[in-house]
Amino acid sequence: MMEPNPNPNPISSSLLLFLLFFTPTMVAPLGINYGQIANNLPLPESVVPLVKSIGATRIKLYDADPHVLKAFANTGVEFIVSLGNEYLSKMKDPSKAQSWVKNNVQAYLPATKITCIAVGNEVLTFNDTILTDNLLPAMQSVHTALVNLKLDKQVTVTTAHSLAILQTSYPPSAGAFRRDLVNCVTQIVDFHCKTGSPFLINAYPYFAYKGNPKQVSLDFVLFQPNSGIVDPESNLHYDNMLFAQIDAVHSALASIGYKNVCVQISETGWPSKGDADEAGATPENARKYNCNLMKLIGQKKGTPMRPNSDLNIYVFALFNENLKPGPSSERNYGLFKPDGSQAYPLGVPVINAVSTNSSSSGGSGSTPSASVPPASSSGYLAITSDSGTSLSPCKTLLLYFVSFGLWKKLDNYYHL
Repeated sequence: MMEPNPNPNPISSSLLLFLLFFTPTMVAPLGINYGQIANNLPLPESVVPLVKSIGATRIKLYDADPHVLKAFANTGVEFIVSLGNEYLSKMKDPSKAQSWVKNNVQAYLPATKITCIAVGNEVLTFNDTILTDNLLPAMQSVHTALVNLKLDKQVTVTTAHSLAILQTSYPPSAGAFRRDLVNCVTQIVDFHCKTGSPFLINAYPYFAYKGNPKQVSLDFVLFQPNSGIVDPESNLHYDNMLFAQIDAVHSALASIGYKNVCVQISETGWPSKGDADEAGATPENARKYNCNLMKLIGQKKGTPMRPNSDLNIYVFALFNENLKPGPSSERNYGLFKPDGSQAYPLGVPVINAVSTNSSSSGGSGSTPSASVPPASSSGYLAITSDSGTSLSPCKTLLLYFVSFGLWKKLDNYYHL
């Protein structure tokens, strides 16, 4: 293992100054996921200009890495910090929850703008009754800690879900949650309404194309010009799959009595490389997906069902992560390579030299509290699975594509 570079940020001062004030053409309320399951990533100090170069103003961490939170102090970048699934049982204890919030949130405020805590990741689709039973109590305990510390007005509590919590997603207007999860989801959404926190969904149109490349229109999933599809129930027109997925979630929420919940896409992205059986995982497709998505976000255009609502989307991910398990695509979702170079052209200034954080072990580096073990990013290790289980077989899904302007019903591609 290499010794740490004594100069943590070799980027020239003139370039850094330029980037700090540079406003790219893709200016937007863009979010980015900053995962660290790798041993070759740059030091957080060198990541600041990379984040600014793409116009990102929000970051979601899979932990509460102190090095990252300190590096972004006084930058104005908003943070979602996370508690891994392994924390849930411990967070039910109010004293442990308060200790964690003190050490991992309060300690960095107000210099670092932490606005949200994500408790667990895709818990409901693990089909683990213990994890599921612990989720809401853990969220409530963390929120109570924020109230006790008088931080609840500036920091909210939420959790991220896989799109696989949906039982029905076609047409988008008929979106509905899995019957076995309705009660649990209803309680969680009620918590969101009472505390003013967002409902987070991880959505990947890539999985639909990968599962059935001959039936799913590539232009439809890449935000490229296409004739689109029409929801036969609502008559709303959709020209991309992500918007259809988002509106299916809106419909599912409305079906349980919640029409005004703030929905945010906590993860979406496209891999630039994959195995032989991973159709569409190419640099060009990744470039089209992410660049078109960023442009769409910049237009502040809502979905057909919520045209006046700004999109709240976090792109996955900032870096390729070389220690992630699973197929090759898992290690190639990054906008940037570990050396700071772009994985494919993004239309922003290129930064080629960043310090490598050789002390990285592939974990998340969360600050441990006195009573809680260090966090890990295990909650997102396999984004191509339903949180620890294999992807739902394509035969259980409905895939649609446009042929002469008509829907072709094959399987439901909206939730994998």
